[in-house]
Amino acid sequence: MAPPSGLRPATPSTSSGAATEREDGLPDAARTSAVQEAILTWYQANARDLPWRRTRDPYRVLVAEVMLQQTQVERVLPKYEQWLERFPTLPSLAEAPPAEVIRHWAPLGYNGRAVRLHGIARMCVARFGGQLPASLPELLELKGVGPYTAGAIACFALGQQLAFWDTNVQRVLSRSLLGAAEPPGPTAMQHLADAALPPGRAYQWHQALMDLGATICRARVPLCDACPASPACAAYAAHRNGELRLAERRRAFSTQPFRTTSRYFRGRVVDLLREQSPRAVEDVLARLGRDDLPWLTSLLAALERDGLVRLVGGTVSLP
Repeated sequence: MAPPSGLRPATPSTSSGAATEREDGLPDAARTSAVQEAILTWYQANARDLPWRRTRDPYRVLVAEVMLQQTQVERVLPKYEQWLERFPTLPSLAEAPPAEVIRHWAPLGYNGRAVRLHGIARMCVARFGGQLPASLPELLELKGVGPYTAGAIACFALGQQLAFWDTNVQRVLSRSLLGAAEPPGPTAMQHLADAALPPGRAYQWHQALMDLGATICRARVPLCDACPASPACAAYAAHRNGELRLAERRRAFSTQPFRTTSRYFRGRVVDLLREQSPRAVEDVLARLGRDDLPWLTSLLAALERDGLVRLVGGTVSLP
């Protein structure tokens, strides 16, 4: 069976010659080999000691990957341990009421992740005997598990040799192997990740790329002179000579103050319900310092659709 789109075992390039890009858009094997060796050697001496790297439990890997979405490692570390103390297994999470799961997610934010994680646990109990499935197609069938998360579970927990990528991985590979300031599109990026994967070392390779991307090959201010791969990096010479600017474009963003955004008020509503649930809708409105009931009604309806609250008459509660 062919692996699902965006995730497949890689076959490294076998071409020879100078360290230049090939006609098929992939880096030359000599450059790839040099970058692999430099990054893996650096990782061996500089790997971050993170608790989710001390386990091969698929559930614990899943918890870490969901918590790390849009959240810095430093914020995740204490909550990761607390979460596993309360929900040590998929069945224990699946059995918990949604309201308790949402309460225990604080203070990570992006509360919908707690709902998705709870839903994954319940699907695994219902369909896979309380375990995460071991095949990529089945992992991708779980609502809330995308290609990156599925790849992380398959690689970090199950030892599968496959190429997958997040923003850190695509940044390091695009710069070091293609000499590009911006990553290519998804299909080309997957081909690049496949070609760059060192045989039999998928675990170390992906962890190394993530560490390098987080600490040295950063998005806005890369520390090229401290990078172990700089001698082989396709972008380094041009960047050093001022011919290439290695600073990813900032995404378009609103100038609206955060404390006036829907995201802010969604979080405030959930926090209020963590303190006391249920509450009268009018009480929630007053505590938010607003006097626009139709606005709050719309906000609560969106939270209910996302599984974060329950509306009954004039009261709102955690689900």
